[in-house]
Parts: sequence; structure tokens; C-alpha cells
Amino acid sequence: MPVETALSGQPRYRLVSGPTPLERLERLAAHVGHHGLYAKRDDCMALGMGGNKLRSLEFWLGEALARQAETLLVAGRSTSNQCRLTAAAAAKCGLRCIVLHNDDPPERAEGNLLLSRLYGAETRFLGSMDEDERSRRLAKLAEQMEASGHRCYIVGDPVVGALGYVACAAELITQAGEQDVALENVILPGSMGPTEAGFLFGCALAGAPFRVHLVSVEYSIDRLAQLVEDLFERLCAHTGVTPSVTPSSFVRYHERYLGAGYDMPTPEAISALETVAALEGMLLEATYTAKTFAGALDLIARGEISSDAPTCLIHTGGIPSLFTQAGGLGLDRL
Repeated sequence: MPVETALSGQPRYRLVSGPTPLERLERLAAHVGHHGLYAKRDDCMALGMGGNKLRSLEFWLGEALARQAETLLVAGRSTSNQCRLTAAAAAKCGLRCIVLHNDDPPERAEGNLLLSRLYGAETRFLGSMDEDERSRRLAKLAEQMEASGHRCYIVGDPVVGALGYVACAAELITQAGEQDVALENVILPGSMGPTEAGFLFGCALAGAPFRVHLVSVEYSIDRLAQLVEDLFERLCAHTGVTPSVTPSSFVRYHERYLGAGYDMPTPEAISALETVAALEGMLLEATYTAKTFAGALDLIARGEISSDAPTCLIHTGGIPSLFTQAGGLGLDRL
């Protein structure tokens, strides 16, 4: 069943100018004794230094513009990739952007926060609070602004955002065919769900052409699977399309690379970050991509991914975060 069927009629504003590269990692593959290792480079996008949330923003922004919104509202930590890319997308299409951070103001703006401000976003700091309270504050702000005559759109609906990686799955399948690469495994970070569920939905529409590995960077396997599978079902309802295969038939969840928890780097992740940079000139960051690459390298070393099975890692971006992480990783020493 073609992806176009599921995406038809979904409001979309193009932010990603063409397919991102599918790149062979020859030196990394030789280093680990693998014969066909690839990266789908979603860190290589022209707008806002790229990243997975830019694909989601095509659909969030499409919905916002369809509703004639004039202001985008978004919330996250001051290190948030989603906030940075929302600010960039707002700048691109001439919308106002207000960002709420559940943090105290830092001593200086750097990394994602610096970029958000350069893109013209208004940043407000709420102090330390959990995500539920942050969401309530964001909804209250939207209500207040709407009452004053402003048309607002809250960025972040997970079902709408997941549509971006439905499209990405189709893009990767097409690229692999064009490059005559019979991919058997695709590996990506496992976190909040939209990227993962969208990708699985797109793969399911195509008949599950490869096994998908989700390396958890935030939750236990049970919690991650629950989030992803729930969102998969909501995508079926939202698009009116139900694939003939379910995620359980082609996805594997991996928890052993999580370490002490979300945003807590592991020695293996730091090693992977350094190795990939030195061998491929490709940057990772500690929260998502370094743990994912570390997991992939370990799965290959253990033989859980065969050395002759063509394998692709989805690089979800987030590189500006690296410049605020270096001290905590011990990478700022001369």
C-alpha cells in the first residue's frame, strides 16, 4: 500500500529540500568487520542545522498554516532540538515563535538556545517543572493569546508529527532501491514515539521490507513499545489507513544501551561518538545518536546483526546539542 495514500490530504509545508543522503560508512564498517553499513543523514538538511523534528514540522506547520495561525507556540528544555527547529521553521515562513523552557535562564545562550534566539524566537523561562505542568502552561498561554485576538498553533501533536517519518520510510526504501542496497536492518533511537511510530507505519505500508531496531534512549522496553504501538494505532485512525502488517512482526526493542537513563551518557556512547567522528567525519550527540550508534556497533559485535546483512542507521540530527555536552563528556580537554 503506497505511502501517498496515507499522506494524501494531510496539510504539509515543505521544509526538507529533497531526500537526505543515504551514505555508505566504509571506514566504520571496516573497523567493526561489517560488509554493508549505511547512514541515513537526517542531520544533513539545509534549514536550522537539520534533524528529525524538521520532518515533523512539515506537517505541524502545514496544519498551522491551514488554520491561518500567525504564532507558533512550542515548549521544551533549553537544549531542545524541537524548539530550535520550530524557531527556524517560523523564521522561514514568516511566523512569530514563542518558546517556553522548563528551565531557569542559563548564564549564557549557547547550542540550541543560541540558535533559537538567532532565528528570532521569543524565549521564556518557567523554572524547573515536569512536562505535564509545562504543557498546562503552554495551553494557558495559547488560551490567553487567542482571547486577545492572536491565532496560535501549539507545535507537538505526536500523531501529526509522526507523518514526517511515514514519508521518511518511503524515501529510504526508494533510495535503497536506487542504490541497489537490499537493506535487512534499520536502526534508530527509541524515545517519545513520533519518529519511531511514523517510520514503522511507513515500513508497514510497504510490507515491512526490513527489520527495524529501536535502541531505547529514554524508556524501558515495555514503556517504549506501549508508546510506539499506541501511536501506530492512532496513525491508522488519523489517516484512515491500516497496514496489513503490525510493528510486532518486524521491530526489535533494545534496552541495554540506555545506561543510567535519558540524557545520561554511557562510556560506550562516548566511545561511539569519538570513533564515528574520527573514522567518518560525522558528528553524533550524546542523548540520542551516540547511544544508537553504540547499540548498533554492539549488536554487530555480538552477531545479533550479521556482518553481511546490509544495515542502515538513521541519524536523527541534534548536533547543536553537542556543543553544550562536551564538558560533561570530557571532550573539552586539550
